[in-house]
Amino acid sequence: MLFLPAAALCCLCSALVTMAAEQLIQDDLTLTRRVGESVSFSCGGTEQCGGDLIFWYQKNETFRVIGYTDKSDASCTLETGYGHPQKDDFSAENKRNSCELKIDKVKLDHSATYYCNCYKYAPHRYYYLIFGSGTKLSVTDEQVVKPVVSVYPAASRAHLEGNSSLLCVASAMFPPLVQFSWKRQKKNGGEPEELPPAEGEQLELRESGHSASILLIQEQDTNTYKYSCWVKHEGGTVEAQTQQDYVPSIHEVKLLCLLYTVLIVKSLVYCCGLSLLMILTNKGPSTNCTHAD
Repeated sequence: MLFLPAAALCCLCSALVTMAAEQLIQDDLTLTRRVGESVSFSCGGTEQCGGDLIFWYQKNETFRVIGYTDKSDASCTLETGYGHPQKDDFSAENKRNSCELKIDKVKLDHSATYYCNCYKYAPHRYYYLIFGSGTKLSVTDEQVVKPVVSVYPAASRAHLEGNSSLLCVASAMFPPLVQFSWKRQKKNGGEPEELPPAEGEQLELRESGHSASILLIQEQDTNTYKYSCWVKHEGGTVEAQTQQDYVPSIHEVKLLCLLYTVLIVKSLVYCCGLSLLMILTNKGPSTNCTHAD
């Protein structure tokens, strides 16, 4: 089995495409530790895996395999025979009936993003890779700070041809990585619910110190539901609802402009691709017809 991690590195590009639809679960977006403290990285959803081996990777400039654990092994031994320069710093432990990657005493150069992956088998295919979303470790003395979150209407319906849009901005947080989600609640009461998969279109943008998500929704839905933005962060999850009288800051205005630029470019690319497809579809083979007198 020693050849598997090398094959995994070679197949990384195709794996990243696959992981958009299927992936292992790494609940922690970020983890912040001081030098000398311990840290553990979880990996869930391993019941999807076709085998028992779960591989662990460290990503700085490049992906490097750390080793693998065997989920059928209750002792959670980490096999590290892959030449990682920090291999002696890593171990594994059994938590919540699964093996987690552990660093007993973190150092500054442990700051990186850590991924788990495994092989999944499918009918009529050999195997393909599924990855976790990754957990970014920051080794620093800085304190974790929850984001300040604001939500407000980003544009009028008239400008969006019957649609409406909401802008959610998270700022002033550390670490800077956050994860956005939107929920809706009926205006006449009821519990907040996750948006259906086909509900609205969402775009995200990140720049130094700020992250934003824009939600495009149908006009009729705005008459039925009120929407809230949920921002997941290492410091905790923050909820914010629309502020009708909110005045955006200059940073939020810049983010909004960039989001609309992304939306416009996306629409242009789609239209151009569709037009090209129609031209190629309608263009028949050239024929030379000769008519006899």
